[in-house]
Amino acid sequence: MISLSAGELGIIMKIIIVGAGQVGATLTENLVREYADITLIDISAKALRSLQDRLDIRTVVGTGCHPDVLVKAGIEDADMLVAVTSSDEINIIACQVAYSLFHTPTKIARVRAHNYTNPKYNNLLFNDKNMPVDVMITPEQAVTDHIYKLVNQPGALQVLDFADGVIQLVGLRAVKDSPLVGQELRALKEHIPKADARVAAIYRKDRPIFPVGDTVIEDGDEVFFIAAKKNIRKVMSELRRLEKPYHRLVIAGGGNIGFRLSKSLEQDHNIKIIEYSAERASYLSEKLDRAVVLNGSATDQELLLDENIEKTDVFLALTNDDEVNIMASLLAKRLGAKKVMTLINNPVYADLMQGGAIDIAISPQQVTTSSLLTHVRQGDTVGVHSLRRGAAEALEFIVHGDAKSSKVVGRAIEDIKSPPGSTLAALVRNGEVIIAHHDTVIENEDHVIVFVVDKENTKAVEKLFAVGFTFF
Repeated sequence: MISLSAGELGIIMKIIIVGAGQVGATLTENLVREYADITLIDISAKALRSLQDRLDIRTVVGTGCHPDVLVKAGIEDADMLVAVTSSDEINIIACQVAYSLFHTPTKIARVRAHNYTNPKYNNLLFNDKNMPVDVMITPEQAVTDHIYKLVNQPGALQVLDFADGVIQLVGLRAVKDSPLVGQELRALKEHIPKADARVAAIYRKDRPIFPVGDTVIEDGDEVFFIAAKKNIRKVMSELRRLEKPYHRLVIAGGGNIGFRLSKSLEQDHNIKIIEYSAERASYLSEKLDRAVVLNGSATDQELLLDENIEKTDVFLALTNDDEVNIMASLLAKRLGAKKVMTLINNPVYADLMQGGAIDIAISPQQVTTSSLLTHVRQGDTVGVHSLRRGAAEALEFIVHGDAKSSKVVGRAIEDIKSPPGSTLAALVRNGEVIIAHHDTVIENEDHVIVFVVDKENTKAVEKLFAVGFTFF
């Protein structure tokens, strides 16, 4: 009997990406190593040339919703269209053309306007009879959700939900004088015997360390651990002193993200939002119930001092200008803000600033790309999260099959040949969280969470969990 997965049979997904902006470029970079057939469409020959010089992709210059341009890109036999231009309308029409003329199986569109995403109209508009978009990605909402979790989990660098939120993967920085710093990982169980957890990865000075029982946690390590949501705070307290819940927030920028975040937090937090545009500030004042709206510049030192920045728990810089966000954050931190979170589009800036005066650099492209990757991955992948600005990934698989058709079902963790740098960290079975240990046996229908420290190995992980074609 020979069992082969789809990946091992050489099946290649053909993907067309419309839009070479920040989201399109980031998505292309994430996928190009894994899928051999990717074509990128954009109206800017310069943007395409810049990416083609670095990546092994095909490019087509033109408007991505025009049928002739899509034909040049190979839409006639494409498996998937991902439209992520800055225009909602071009993205939606590209999906319509792909469906009506070429019967493309999967169509994903980036849609930002609230008029489209409003639940009142959403289901009526987006279906095969009207606008055939299979998956709609809303960047601003994805980023808002990401920041919301960080605010509600003080001290975390990243918070990821799996299996409908019953289990979480949390990244944080270990600090000296914490119980586990200077001790081996196997001591974790001794410190919190009633809260099972697993360290999935450790980054030390940007170098990944594969965690084993005798790994010693050091001051400054970036530690990713996984546990049932109800146990997260207990585990965090072993790696760093627990921070008090955030109460006073100052948000710089009243755009879509600043507004959505204020709306979702204002009932339980004291929020001040600084907006440069008088017209937008007036709009925010009408739409927000409890948040205080200030018309001014977030880089105005006198304004920040007047608003008691030194008593602020978190300063969030969320304008659409990287330089303004960085300067406002540095100023707020110097004036006494306890924690600073900064929205930074430029990945070079984000890498430079994270961990210094800026506590958390938030990359909107990476957050959006995580949403997209979930739908691009093959097999039974139900969740994908890009971590450390694309260097690592956390994936959630629903396991199917039996011992004959699957490489993991019916096998203990210690007997599964996992790709290098991957950790089978936990699973959820019938709603119950099970932290993975060497003798844990995987069963059909389990949700398995895997951490991959080097995304070069993601494809191999997908193959591991693919249900094979069995021949007798």
